[in-house]
Amino acid sequence: MFRNKKLRHSTAWMIVLGLVLMIIASFQSLWFVGSTALVVMAMISVHLYYSYNRYNEMEDLSIYLRKISSGSFSLDVRDNDEGEISILKNEIYKMTQLLSEQKSQADDSKIKLAEALADISHQLKTPLTSMTVMTDLLAQDQLPKEKREEFLGHISSQLSRMEWLVTSLLKLSKIDAGTITFTKEESSVERLIHETVSPLTIPMKDKHIHFETVGDLDAFIAADFRWTKEALSNILKNAVEHTDSGGKVTMTVTENVLFTELTVHNTGEPITPKDLPHIFKRFYQGNHAHKQSVGIGLALTYHIVTKQNGAIHVESTKRDGTSFSVRFYKGT
Repeated sequence: MFRNKKLRHSTAWMIVLGLVLMIIASFQSLWFVGSTALVVMAMISVHLYYSYNRYNEMEDLSIYLRKISSGSFSLDVRDNDEGEISILKNEIYKMTQLLSEQKSQADDSKIKLAEALADISHQLKTPLTSMTVMTDLLAQDQLPKEKREEFLGHISSQLSRMEWLVTSLLKLSKIDAGTITFTKEESSVERLIHETVSPLTIPMKDKHIHFETVGDLDAFIAADFRWTKEALSNILKNAVEHTDSGGKVTMTVTENVLFTELTVHNTGEPITPKDLPHIFKRFYQGNHAHKQSVGIGLALTYHIVTKQNGAIHVESTKRDGTSFSVRFYKGT
């Protein structure tokens, strides 16, 4: 305690002041000198007592901070008393909790990053291995022209798949990192549907799929048009892939004072109850996953919708088919 220079000086000044008072009192009477001495000693004792308690509290805080620096965030130093030390304790506790949360988030991010890198490595390994084999075969001079064209087509397909995978993963990473700003704007649902459906017109014709839009096509949606179109495209693409030849895909628009909802319904094999809770997870592939699927499209869709304070829901039964509903709330 007396290592503190200010405390030493304040105590010394009190002693000096007490001696001066005692000298002055000595001109009065011995009783007055004794009384003055007792008062001065009492003041010094009270000063040292409260200083001792304060330094004990500061020592406790020092120990507490050392424990925090070693990674122990479970300690509680809060104090309901009044005074600067109590305020300091409460502020330190708040900061400790904030650091604990940030550490937890950082640990979660490291785990997710490690898992993502493992998944990316796994997803890229298969097409890379396939292309390596095809390249070795193409190096053979005696390879027939038909086989050469077949292998070149296969390599081109694998390269397109890898490009889409890397692009989607970059988008997901940017969304996770919070570097993408979603612009909320009112957009025509009819325009959104038209631009979403156009790229899938040929695949639907090839499978003789009947596409229909119903509901309030004059509705507006409050969301980022470009990103919402991408989310809806992934849902529609998924619906087309899982609809049998000659089946039907329907997009229904519902609008009320609270929200605008778009529902994509398709006939065909339903999503199994086992797969249903996991379809929005990254790299998850259910029992009926398309052979070219890597399980990233619906995960990207989920993040795009939820980051805009929207909601996405899926229902799937053998009798009613599969329905994906995307809802964007107004005024949020």
